[in-house]
Amino acid sequence: MSGAAPTDPLPIRLAGLARVELRDPLFISDLHLAAAAPATLARFLRFCEEEATAHAELLILGDLFEYWIGDDTLDDEADAVSRRAAAALRALTGRGVRVYVMHGNRDLLLGAGFLRATGAQLLADPAVASIGGREVLLAHGDAWCTQDVEYMRFRASVRQEATQRQFLASPRAARLAFMGAARVQSEAGKRAKAMEIMDVTPSAVDEALRASGQRLLIHGHTHRPAVHRFSIDGEPAERWVLPDWDFDAADPRLRHGGYLAAGATSWRVVALAG
Repeated sequence: MSGAAPTDPLPIRLAGLARVELRDPLFISDLHLAAAAPATLARFLRFCEEEATAHAELLILGDLFEYWIGDDTLDDEADAVSRRAAAALRALTGRGVRVYVMHGNRDLLLGAGFLRATGAQLLADPAVASIGGREVLLAHGDAWCTQDVEYMRFRASVRQEATQRQFLASPRAARLAFMGAARVQSEAGKRAKAMEIMDVTPSAVDEALRASGQRLLIHGHTHRPAVHRFSIDGEPAERWVLPDWDFDAADPRLRHGGYLAAGATSWRVVALAG
């Protein structure tokens, strides 16, 4: 499976699609696939073989992986997670399902090599989709967590060309070590923050919808799935938050995952059994 090529642009330089036409899409996000979560990986592989094949499009709105240190991951025979996930997506696109992927905060280094390996297309963040004539704004969601000042500062840094170039030029072992330390620090930081700080800021969401001219939004990132109905300038608006996946929780009652099926006439969030 081919990974990064010397001529590939930096991930931050890739031009994602700003607008897509969809017929019968499924939306997922925040699977955080990793070697430490084998049951979640297995459920994703089955999802690609079963649920996703019955639809025209699959849209992954960020954080498919727990981390991504570069597309050369796909050339590492020891990294079964990335290779199996990429092969599952390649099988989907090979069957005619259009797959779209958006950068998340954990896998923002997904690049041209990953797109080649899977046959997926990159979405801009945010992007606008048309579903049966109904337009909706799509995003990962982390750009609107403006109350978490520390995270927003980090987010701006890792989206700099110089930062990505320096990181991707580092040896694989150094990148893995950095990512491991960053994950530990991130989890420790989360425990010290109120959930509201790590959630999207309503005023930031309102501004994004105004700027796009949309009143319907789908996003992930927060791990707080819900449908929020509100108003902007007197107009009704909706915000659909996608469920995260975790089928490896020690307590079976806490295992969860799901997707949004957005048809022309009805939308529904479907919970997946393990």
